[in-house]
Amino acid sequence: MKKTTTQSEVRHFTFCRPSIPTSEFEVHLGQIRAWGRPMSYKQFCPIAKATEILGERWTILIVREILMGASRFTEIQRGLGDISPALLTNRLKALEANNMVIKRKIPGQRGFEYFPTEATENLLPVLVSLGEWGLTWARHTLWEGDFDVEFLMRYLERSVDPEKIPGKETVVLFKFKDLAELQEQSDFWLLVEGNDVQLCLKDPGRDISVYFNCTVRTMHDVWMGDRTYKEAIAAGDLIVEGEPGLTRNIRSWLRPSLFEETQRAPIPDPLPTAIA
Repeated sequence: MKKTTTQSEVRHFTFCRPSIPTSEFEVHLGQIRAWGRPMSYKQFCPIAKATEILGERWTILIVREILMGASRFTEIQRGLGDISPALLTNRLKALEANNMVIKRKIPGQRGFEYFPTEATENLLPVLVSLGEWGLTWARHTLWEGDFDVEFLMRYLERSVDPEKIPGKETVVLFKFKDLAELQEQSDFWLLVEGNDVQLCLKDPGRDISVYFNCTVRTMHDVWMGDRTYKEAIAAGDLIVEGEPGLTRNIRSWLRPSLFEETQRAPIPDPLPTAIA
């Protein structure tokens, strides 16, 4: 059913329109002072209006993180990497002002949580289509710096399905041999306790249930669907050891990327070492 846009939605945050009530106009001016004048293309085109909300740098990725389940400031920031706290704060304020997120105080704690509104939830198929487009038409822009281990581990953490792992506790160790060669942190642990999955940067001191030994690129490839676990193991690029009940069918508890079955362009070979 086609959604009818209400008059209040049309009027929402339209700058300097006579139809805006004084109280709403004053609120809007306060938001401009707080996080800067909103982007405006001065066009009625709905694509232009959507871009005014989503087109600032980092905004669409913040929406991605919130839709993927991140709700606290630090969780959102972890999924973004280089964004500064001040800029993330401003982007969240802008999204809140445009009715894209709801900000709630964390009960009994300091800080806030951010939840998607219906408007943001309706962006999920848009983001999926954008990702599918990127796999076909933007892969030529990939370079070595894009294969960030912390970002990869963040998404592997989210991909674990605790309901498919029997037992009270499971520890999965990822050892990235390419990082070891560079004398960088090469060991990362996923600790699964009940329905909780936690990424550990230090040895949790528990028995290892499953052990992965590969490069960051290989783990990216099998998770994203560029190659299968079987292919990577047969080529000697991936070693998986551990309890047979978990190693026999990794995909059952370590869910692949949403884009696993999407058609794609190849990754550049050789991969550029810097942005072109």
